[in-house]
Amino acid sequence: MSNVENIEAVTGSLSGGRFIIAGGGTGGHIFPAIAIANAIKELQPNAEILFVGASGKMEMEKVPQAGYNIKGLTIAGFERGSLIKNIWLPFKLIKSFLQVRSILKNFKPDAVIGVGGYSSFPVLRSAQGKRIPTFIHESNSFAGKSNILLGKHATKIFVANEGMERFFPADKIAITGNPVRKSIAGSNISKTEALAFFGLERKKPTVLVIGGSLGARSINEVIARHIGDFNPLGLQVIWQTGKTTAAKYLSKAKSLHNVWANDFINEMEKAYAAADLVVSRSGAMSVAELCVAKKPVIFVPFPYAAEDHQTVNAKYLVDRNAALMVKDDMVRTRLFNEITNLAKDKAKQEILANNIAVFAVKNADEKIATSILKTLAGSKN
Repeated sequence: MSNVENIEAVTGSLSGGRFIIAGGGTGGHIFPAIAIANAIKELQPNAEILFVGASGKMEMEKVPQAGYNIKGLTIAGFERGSLIKNIWLPFKLIKSFLQVRSILKNFKPDAVIGVGGYSSFPVLRSAQGKRIPTFIHESNSFAGKSNILLGKHATKIFVANEGMERFFPADKIAITGNPVRKSIAGSNISKTEALAFFGLERKKPTVLVIGGSLGARSINEVIARHIGDFNPLGLQVIWQTGKTTAAKYLSKAKSLHNVWANDFINEMEKAYAAADLVVSRSGAMSVAELCVAKKPVIFVPFPYAAEDHQTVNAKYLVDRNAALMVKDDMVRTRLFNEITNLAKDKAKQEILANNIAVFAVKNADEKIATSILKTLAGSKN
């Protein structure tokens, strides 16, 4: 039975619905949110979906590109390095709650879905105060504080890992995995086509370097230092520098024919198709995509993630011979050698690719959308 038939078995027919999806800040929140929205639209084509994000953040650009409307809130996170910048934080928070009140009143959602990020908390908290069903997607193995607070009154909580009962009520948890963009999960792009897109050669091994949408300083510094060393070794590079200090790094690669560099890669399915190996942080969404893309990867966990969960993510795969890892404090001395060694070792690449593919989940978005729609349908019957 298809998902559409599953929904019809509960509702009798597809009947639209109004949904707010709140959150963002990084690609790790935005792209799963868009995947969930797309899955809801596939199951209920008449559904109306509105995104709510933080003004000035990445979601204000990426969500409209995906074909959805978005409202921006005047909200920001706590700046640990500057107390002065936090003076206006309480006022921004109050203003964001007032903005959310207006959005809820005008849009009248049947449900609100939170994916993490600054805007997620005021939207879900306000919805819960109005007894609107709320759903949370927690991508990480260590839940954020906002989601923990919201989880107490959430209708259902979707998680990627077992053991999340330490953060959320056990009876509200559904293990679904993390949603991966359909463009990646269903990609059939050939390596030749992908390399042509980046203007690179077909016969050279290709290293994909991705530090997330904002960039990874330690990774970028190593790549920048060795950017001229790849060509003599017969290697070529696709380098997503991230937004932070992008100009500094892009200038290093500008004149090199064996390097494609940009602050962001819009068509990641092509980057994965072109790559022979990947260097990446080990955030939950990066891990999910790499499992689906079936790529040998060297993880460099972000050391300041809550409870060091990026190291936990990477170690889980390293212990199963499904990835390699270089700790952030060892990047300067080890990363470039690890890249060149893996680039030469086709047998190791194949082992890592086959082993990481075992952990791929391609339909998490459908599982989440189906569960939300069934829950809402059940509450109305």
